[in-house]
Amino acid sequence: MSFKIKFIAAAATLTLVGAAGATGAMTANAATPPCGHFCIDLFSRVFGSHSHPNFVFDVKGGSTATGTPIILWHTTNSDAAEDFTIAQEGTVAQFFQAGLVTAALNLHYHNREAFEIQYSPSGVGSGKCIGVPTTAANGTKVSLQPCGASSKTIWVDLGGAIKGFYVPLVNGSDVNFSTPFVLDYPAGGAPTDNPRVVLQTWNLLKFSNGAAHDNQLFGADFGVLP
Repeated sequence: MSFKIKFIAAAATLTLVGAAGATGAMTANAATPPCGHFCIDLFSRVFGSHSHPNFVFDVKGGSTATGTPIILWHTTNSDAAEDFTIAQEGTVAQFFQAGLVTAALNLHYHNREAFEIQYSPSGVGSGKCIGVPTTAANGTKVSLQPCGASSKTIWVDLGGAIKGFYVPLVNGSDVNFSTPFVLDYPAGGAPTDNPRVVLQTWNLLKFSNGAAHDNQLFGADFGVLP
């Protein structure tokens, strides 16, 4: 893409987004030590807190193949399947200018931050990002998809500060702007279930006070996992 990956916050208030060229501002490493300070740790509000996430995003089986499911798995610093980096980041407007999202998405979210989350085992980019194989809908399974190829691997941050907070993430292929399709951990599921529970997209669900349901809220930290 033509626009430059960048940090949008100082180290003390780091959001999810980051750039390899700015890593000197970071003080932590990542999920596994080889991944270093280029990587991030992603988790659901349902299973732990920012200070102690019990389960984090994991590529099932550690495969780099397109279509490999994205699950949650035990927090560890020895599982490279939990290593992710930011492939590209900018505003929705910048992604629109690069031809990767629709005019409708840009109309509704042009000032929002958006990004691609690349699977990077041991810090090596795979060229595959967290996304969906088809236009997001209720129950669409989240899996590895080619980075930079379409809106399906782009996620729009509706909260603005995933570091230290929990935010809904709208998939870039969304076509429903009244109740957008967001990243979702299926209600009632648990990471230790067999078969493994796969992340999906689902209509944004809110309580009467406007807060999103916990299974649609996600956070991120930098640092080697415990």
